[in-house]
Amino acid sequence: MSIARLASFAFSGIETLPVEVQVQIAPGLPAFILVGLPDKAVAESRERVRAALTGLGLALPPRRVLVNMAPAGLQKEGSHFDLPIALALLAAMDVVPREELAGFAALGELALDGAIGPVAGILPAALGAAGRGLGLICPGAQGPEAAWAGSVEILAAGDLRQLIAHLTGRQLLSPPTPPPLERSAPPGPCLSEVKGQESAKRALEIAAAGQHNLLLAGPPGAGKSMLAARLPGLLPDLTPAEALEVSLVRSVAGLIEGGRISARPPYRDPHHSASQAALIGGGPRARPGEISLAHRGVLFLDELPEFPRPALEALRQPLETGECVISRAAAHVRYPARIQLVAAMNPCRCGHLGDAGRECGQAPRCGEQYQAKLSGPLLDRMDLTIGMAPIPPGKLARAPAGETSRVIAARVAAARQRQAARFGPQGPRSNAEAPLEMLTTLAEPDAMALAEQAALRLGLSNRGFTRCLRVARSIADLAEAARIGRPHMAEALTYRQRLRHPQPAD
Repeated sequence: MSIARLASFAFSGIETLPVEVQVQIAPGLPAFILVGLPDKAVAESRERVRAALTGLGLALPPRRVLVNMAPAGLQKEGSHFDLPIALALLAAMDVVPREELAGFAALGELALDGAIGPVAGILPAALGAAGRGLGLICPGAQGPEAAWAGSVEILAAGDLRQLIAHLTGRQLLSPPTPPPLERSAPPGPCLSEVKGQESAKRALEIAAAGQHNLLLAGPPGAGKSMLAARLPGLLPDLTPAEALEVSLVRSVAGLIEGGRISARPPYRDPHHSASQAALIGGGPRARPGEISLAHRGVLFLDELPEFPRPALEALRQPLETGECVISRAAAHVRYPARIQLVAAMNPCRCGHLGDAGRECGQAPRCGEQYQAKLSGPLLDRMDLTIGMAPIPPGKLARAPAGETSRVIAARVAAARQRQAARFGPQGPRSNAEAPLEMLTTLAEPDAMALAEQAALRLGLSNRGFTRCLRVARSIADLAEAARIGRPHMAEALTYRQRLRHPQPAD
């Protein structure tokens, strides 16, 4: 009546928590009992395991089968416990040798015919197994994903029959290999297609160079969404460490297909009807939200005032700390959320505030009420705010094409390389994360004097003052300047503006 054991994992954000599945077959009335604080999906695994064994031509012994998942005080969630329960049960029934399972952890969902289906969290589970000196047993379709963990033994099988044949020595499973890292950006819209709006293009380039937050304000048709859609084409590839961070979040969300991992920064653009849980994360199993899925990339919020007010206010803390904490009664779940926020909005609900020919009869109150949906603390976290005015059709038709995304992306990449050389591998990843004391040592005295005078006159908060210095540092990097000069600071201060009513261009 010895106990068969097999390791598995529960998840807290992207962190793995070790779980040991213990199976005991003892004399008594026939029963299949599952304990260890399982949720509904785990409790239902009894029927999936029973059906899978039937598909193999096996039956549960007519005895008391007890499955315990330790530690008992940790909530067990998800269908990925199907496979470790089935394998531990097979070991207790002496179908597979117990010593063959001793060096492995397992995750996978079972179909009724014994097929092993994909589950979320394979990549962090593989890294967790490697950190504990274990191999990993996982679904065959997710073997390439698990192989990114490096020097860890992976058994990736399509069904239980293949696993049993491998563990009993009748057949060997081939070790999976990860696919090549995806580096090339897919063809996207080019910035040269946006006619005019040179000030907004300049702000977009600065935002890309330093990973700064950007707010585009203007009437419908001014080109706000067009500019934001072209931002991904300006961004350089992620470093290997950043790509791994992004992939861990995507794996927990179940978004990695075929083991393909990309070095391109993520770009997320949720609809303005998204709830707070969809934007920040949450739900019954505390899944990552859009802000975490955009980690090390861009979160674009179009029609910013139309988002629910609680969801927007919940953005404030992650924008400062770079992580999202989802609180539950039993635990706190943390997800990384170091993002570049890009938002677009109209000046009022009708969108034509300041246009005498089309303005509604409630102006200027309609604009004041609409802009009041955005709190001051949220606007204070926007590094650059640019007002965009519509271009008359005649000028739009005759406007020449501007610089291409490829040309601007080269300048952005050079600016990022200067930041990486300046901060070092252990320092900030970009100017947007640079601390105040580091920025002041990189500025000329007259530039700092201008910044201090402007801060008093404009009423900048300490946060606004620091973010202005960060933008100035990015402008200096684009100009290949070693120190922040007065012209760089002057340009940065022009972007610390309040929302204004853009006028039609002449």
